[in-house]
Amino acid sequence: MARDLLSTIHDPVDLRRFRESELPKIAQELREFIIDIVATKEGHLGASLGVVELTIALHYVFDTPNDLLVWDVGHQAYGHKILTGRRDVFHTNRELNGISGFPKRSESEYDTFGVGHSSTSISAALGMAMASNLQSNARKHIAVIGDASIASGMAFEALNHAGVSGADLLVILNDNAIGIDPAVGALKDYLTKTKSGKETGRDNIFEALNFDYSGPIDGHDLPLLINELKRQKSSKGPRLLHVRTTKGKGLKQAELDQVRYHAPGKFDKVTGDIPQRDDSELPPKFQDVFGHTLLELAHQNDKIIGITPAMPTGSSMKIMMDTYPDRAFDVGIAEQHAVTLAAGMATQGLIPFCNIYSTFLQRAYDQVIHDVALQKLPVVFCLDRAGLVGQDGATHHGAFDLAYLNCIPDLLIAAPMDAVDLRNLMFTAQKGLELPIAIRYPRGRCHIIEWKQDFKEIEIGSSRQLSNGRNIAVLSIGPLGVMVQKLIKSEDLNVTHIDMRFLKPLDATVLDEVFDKHHHVITMEDGTKAGGLGSAVCDYAFAKAYTGKIHKLGLPDSFIEQGPTSDLHKIAGIDRETLLKLIESL
Repeated sequence: MARDLLSTIHDPVDLRRFRESELPKIAQELREFIIDIVATKEGHLGASLGVVELTIALHYVFDTPNDLLVWDVGHQAYGHKILTGRRDVFHTNRELNGISGFPKRSESEYDTFGVGHSSTSISAALGMAMASNLQSNARKHIAVIGDASIASGMAFEALNHAGVSGADLLVILNDNAIGIDPAVGALKDYLTKTKSGKETGRDNIFEALNFDYSGPIDGHDLPLLINELKRQKSSKGPRLLHVRTTKGKGLKQAELDQVRYHAPGKFDKVTGDIPQRDDSELPPKFQDVFGHTLLELAHQNDKIIGITPAMPTGSSMKIMMDTYPDRAFDVGIAEQHAVTLAAGMATQGLIPFCNIYSTFLQRAYDQVIHDVALQKLPVVFCLDRAGLVGQDGATHHGAFDLAYLNCIPDLLIAAPMDAVDLRNLMFTAQKGLELPIAIRYPRGRCHIIEWKQDFKEIEIGSSRQLSNGRNIAVLSIGPLGVMVQKLIKSEDLNVTHIDMRFLKPLDATVLDEVFDKHHHVITMEDGTKAGGLGSAVCDYAFAKAYTGKIHKLGLPDSFIEQGPTSDLHKIAGIDRETLLKLIESL
């Protein structure tokens, strides 16, 4: 029986004890190990399968953790985690109290930089290289970045600086022509045409930035990779190694359907087949309500434009892109550009629906303020994955949008409780608003199956009362209101419930009535308590000299890690039990 090599590797020192001729078997075992775990535990599959050989070669050639290895995004770092002491706990990946699905400094000395958002690796590795130079530390610094991530503005800023820094930095461009969806843009076309250094008929773009360019080479050829990395290890200065890989390598279905197998959920580890589920009886996902509603509105209004930064499938913008390819755009991993592009379109009378995950809009905060709100341009921001998103963890939770948007003048902020309200808010947003609006909604399914109802315009700043009670009022915003309403009905609580629907402007008329008739007001939100609905209601109550008591339920002033969303809601204190206990104590 063949010896299991992977089980003997507890850190890269163990890996380096093997002969080069044994590394292909380790690659096979590592690939099978990833497939075995992700098939049942779920997670990001294709990216890590694509860099198995590269991961082995990097840890085999370089003296990690003394040599500093920085991964971009982290979707591709499963093999790295397994080879650096986390094989035996890898089954806890992305689980509550388990290891993170992304590199995390507090988890391992081999995770030199915490990542989750893209295009940070070159800047971070350059910072490390410059620090090593200042401190006279002899070590190597390697950034592994994908072809979709390197097209981002931040990556270009880092390349621009690195090219004149003289720093000992090796950038490895993992070129597989895809991020989550297929890569887009002129740089992608350039990389596709590149056969070797300068055979494109024009100057090499990386050499023009003062990088010593090598490649492209086959990222699945271990002997070739090792020889080239040894050469790079003996070199200094800014270098870029262009490596070609296949996302999903080693699992046929993952190679053929790279979008679906980026994070496929559970699948058959032998055949690769994903179980077919009958979702016809389930409520739709919020993202699909957005996608189908946008297409419906686009049929009616030819001024509507769709924009998304690299998430057409995840946001369901692809539904419009397939029908109106000249009116819906994937701009790549470029949130800042997406926002200002939308602003430019709005100046010309178009109605851009700019769909960005809540956590990623943080990367375009300046553009939201200066390019949109300051100019009162009616861009419609649709913020997917708002609130706690579950197992992707702290880097991906949409925890801060209510707070960081609330302080921006001339920006409307809405959070629909259900699919019908999402449709109606989108309908309202394209009816000639004179200000920008942000509509936030969570990951996951709505609770309404019959969601395709006739459109109704919603008065800006209006709330709705869902139950009437005495002494206690619950003010909720977003889908948490569904839980509140179910709790009130199931426990027959004598509690007033208001779905605020808008954070900005607040429904002052309804708040005045609530303060007049209730001694206790509970605010409920899936955003941070600091700066969100609770803070806004407290500010208004202070201005009105409200003498009752306000209880704020929301996300605490701490980063929340990964885990099932229901568990995270309990930890944050925005679950059914916490609310019931509070109501019963008043």
